[in-house]
Amino acid sequence: MKEIKGKVFLFGDDINTDDIVPHQYLNLRDDNEITKHTLENIRPNFAEFVREGDVIVAGKNFGSGSSREEAVNVLKTLGIKAVIAESFARIYFRNLVNLGILAIKLKKAKEQFSEGDNIIITLDNGEIINQTKDIRIPIEKIPDFLLKILESGGILNKIKKSK
Repeated sequence: MKEIKGKVFLFGDDINTDDIVPHQYLNLRDDNEITKHTLENIRPNFAEFVREGDVIVAGKNFGSGSSREEAVNVLKTLGIKAVIAESFARIYFRNLVNLGILAIKLKKAKEQFSEGDNIIITLDNGEIINQTKDIRIPIEKIPDFLLKILESGGILNKIKKSK
């Protein structure tokens, strides 16, 4: 988890958990089936374009709405490694970390990236390198206790490893 390399998928403000997983699919019990519908009301076929390591960049209030884990689990299943947003709903932020996805708060996030930018997030150096735009963006250091959760792949894996 020292470095994440991927492509940027850019979204706006107020992306809520119903946007991430439309409610009509919550009765599906197969994670792969639910995942096919990720963000489909905002970006049809989104799930078809995501590759392991890709990153979501969004505006304010990402993950608002209900606190259901499915809205994070679909991102993990798709291989999203990080979500960068100007702000997060508090519970969603914690759910991202608990399931092993890096959450980065970044002022003016939407203005610093474009759809499809290739980026590298380096946690050791505390920066995001936007290779497409040839810029470096400093980020706050991730606290060690959160890094350990992320490196374990989530809080449950961290607990299992500590026993």
